[in-house]
Amino acid sequence: MVVGPDNLPVITDPRTAAEKPAMAVFSALAHANSPHIEAILDALGRALAGMDWNAASYFFQFLDSALGDTPAGDKWRDIVTFVNYFPGRGTVMEKAYLEGEARGEAKAILRFLEARGVSVPQEARNHIADCTDLDLLNRWLDRTPHVQSVDELFAEDTAPAADRTET
Repeated sequence: MVVGPDNLPVITDPRTAAEKPAMAVFSALAHANSPHIEAILDALGRALAGMDWNAASYFFQFLDSALGDTPAGDKWRDIVTFVNYFPGRGTVMEKAYLEGEARGEAKAILRFLEARGVSVPQEARNHIADCTDLDLLNRWLDRTPHVQSVDELFAEDTAPAADRTET
């Protein structure tokens, strides 16, 4: 079976794209040179913004790579980066940025603690690495020069709110 624009639907409805993301990606690839490409990509971008981040990330990257430096690829990047100018909307680009920021903060905390000779048990290492709360990660990063143990690093976050003091 040959797959191409003649036997793949033009998917321009975000709900359909969300229900069938793989088909929507194939629709975008098959119709990359059609006059409908902008509507297809817009529907796909909206669908991915509402999906689970791991799945959306895969589809986003696949399409970005597959479309490459074509006019459709440029449109795709314009659509995805345009919504990035509105923080807090949970867009694919925003989630990628925040996930990258969180990973960087966690990595810095772990490296700083290791450089200072502070023992970091695997459970604590996982807790730090899995954290996606940038405010919390920044508080931990601010504490790393002063703590002698990971228990001290986490101490203020487990204390009742009334007992916490700003550092």
